[in-house]
Amino acid sequence: MSLLRRRKPINESSDSKPLLEKEEEEQHQGHDEDDDDDGNGKNKKNPSKINKKRGEKPPSPPSPPPSKWSCLDTCCWFIGCICITWWLLLFLYNAMPASFPQYVTEAITGPLPDPPGVKLKKEGLEAKHPVVFVPGIVTGGLELWEGRECAEGLFRKRLWGGTFGEVYKRPLCWVEHMSLDNETGLDPCGIRVRPVSGLVAADYFAPGYFVWAVLIANLARIGYEEKNMYMAAYDWRLSFQNTEVRDQTLSRIKSNIELLVATNGGRKVVAIPHSMGVLYFLHFMKWVEAPAPMGGGGGPDWCSKHIKAVINIGGPFLGVPKAIAGLFSAEAKDIAVARALAPGFLDNDIFQFQTLQHVMRMSRTWDSTMSMVPRGGDTIWGGLDWSPEEGYSCSKKGEQKNNTQIMDQTGAENAVCKGRSANYGRIISFGKDVAEAPSSDIERIDFRGAIKGHSAANTTCRDVWTEYHDMGFTGIKAVAEYKTYTAESTVDLLHFIAPKMMARGTAHFSYGIADNLDDPKYKHYKYWSNPLETTLPNAPDMEIFSLYGVGLPTERAYVYKLSPHAECSIPFKIDTSADDEDTCLRDGVYSVDGDETVPVLSAGFMSAKGWRGKTRFNPSGIRTYVREYNHSPPANLLEGRGTLSGAHVDIMGNFALIEDVIRLAAGASGEELGGDQVHSNIFNWSEKIKLQLDDETPVHSSR
Repeated sequence: MSLLRRRKPINESSDSKPLLEKEEEEQHQGHDEDDDDDGNGKNKKNPSKINKKRGEKPPSPPSPPPSKWSCLDTCCWFIGCICITWWLLLFLYNAMPASFPQYVTEAITGPLPDPPGVKLKKEGLEAKHPVVFVPGIVTGGLELWEGRECAEGLFRKRLWGGTFGEVYKRPLCWVEHMSLDNETGLDPCGIRVRPVSGLVAADYFAPGYFVWAVLIANLARIGYEEKNMYMAAYDWRLSFQNTEVRDQTLSRIKSNIELLVATNGGRKVVAIPHSMGVLYFLHFMKWVEAPAPMGGGGGPDWCSKHIKAVINIGGPFLGVPKAIAGLFSAEAKDIAVARALAPGFLDNDIFQFQTLQHVMRMSRTWDSTMSMVPRGGDTIWGGLDWSPEEGYSCSKKGEQKNNTQIMDQTGAENAVCKGRSANYGRIISFGKDVAEAPSSDIERIDFRGAIKGHSAANTTCRDVWTEYHDMGFTGIKAVAEYKTYTAESTVDLLHFIAPKMMARGTAHFSYGIADNLDDPKYKHYKYWSNPLETTLPNAPDMEIFSLYGVGLPTERAYVYKLSPHAECSIPFKIDTSADDEDTCLRDGVYSVDGDETVPVLSAGFMSAKGWRGKTRFNPSGIRTYVREYNHSPPANLLEGRGTLSGAHVDIMGNFALIEDVIRLAAGASGEELGGDQVHSNIFNWSEKIKLQLDDETPVHSSR
């Protein structure tokens, strides 16, 4: 029998301290006694013991050095502050009464005017003609119907428009699904992205950022609803004819317009295209009357029977130089400035997402972008030594001209011309000195016959690929040595730097001026969206309006430079160091009058001259009107984007424009509206363009 030693129970009454504390106390006492004994055997008082006796705390050990603040900490802190501020503002916005912003605004600025719909309803206006909205590029929503494995869970979710959440969550997957096939310009295998349908397709581009919503709401004030309003949504990435090939969009527009006319007492529709939608609807009017299978087979009088008026808003009839910059270097003024503020940021590999290279690769698969390359060549846009806007001063205020007569501005323009003037005809110049030099002093080496060499980018760069990598250093150098490009040579430039893209583009679009519109070749759909190579329909009772904003600096020409790291990045970039206030040059961009996107020349020339009266482009004499809206910024932040804006998209909330549109939809004519309303020099500039308007021998500009 084993003996068990039992532990003596602890007498809690005699000592309430735990055993572990007792042992630690004994150890400390032993150390204290050793410390108190000096070498002579005498006890020496320890300062720490004295402190204990006095009830003082021993000195604390030195604190560790503070951790170093990293760049990542700064970024996280900054993002956190933004998110907290955003959610706080969002909470306050949703918590406050709906009338509070208006109350604050009126307290600051005084009573606000009635919205156009309310004002015109008080005047007794009612819905009359059904309206058809035609959105422009990028403003229409696109949703996913079929995708790759990386897009799991996104069925019928918006890839374009809305919150753009997928851009941040899975950027490479988003780019893959937003891109089209580089050979066909249609869907890649296994991917189907389709336009959103209904008025919601383009009422808001993103939450809080309206496009058509304000106009729709004001039309509803006088009685409009979905039975007499139709949004002609389409996939704006495709070429115009391919929207019919893939989605039968043109056929759907034709059927819906016929239905609107039939169900609204036979009243013709009022078509309201915006931005690139202007070119798309121009293509539609030719397609609908052309015989099948290329056209819709509606007959030569279809437009006359179904369309009362076409109200073009911000229409790039003759293209925009901004499209050249986008295709050439995937940038425009805003991107170039961002590059200057944060050098290298957009060119670096951010989470394996080289931003601009991917944007270029994606956008170059969108055939629609080539519809906005400048049309008419040097005859319209000017040459090395002249341009229609010659003598324009960005500091000079435009004079109001509310009639079609050309005002005598010879003295004013001569005074400006005595100073230095920009060479707007040189759309691209390599270096500010080249942009300003006399053409006789510029030594140019033709790039068209240059042999494209091998590029190191084939092996050193990642999977980001643009056609620049097939050019090699020899081809890139040849582009820069040509020094400067006009509207005609920029088309050749695009053929040189992006042959695959332009092979598709030239199959669907054309950029010239027709010598003889009776030539059978102009029956091909590639000419239908170019107003200089096609005719308006035979509809003498129809009216065409060009409504657009003025008073804003608008991109017209660019100063470029070679990128120092051309082997892996886009080899050309806008030279943001180039500035000259005398010639409207800022951050490498020459500006003229316009709406920030479309220059006045492109938006107004056809209605001011090309289609004015009976011309070879307007054989039935359709009446045309120019209505300009001078930009006025909002008085304060509470006004948001303002009700007097002339900016390309913000003008859709301009009260004066909305009032004009509603009056026309309610039955008014152009003459009843007041005819032309002009603030710019559009009629003066149009007269400088020597364009053949009758069937006589063509006359071209020579300056």
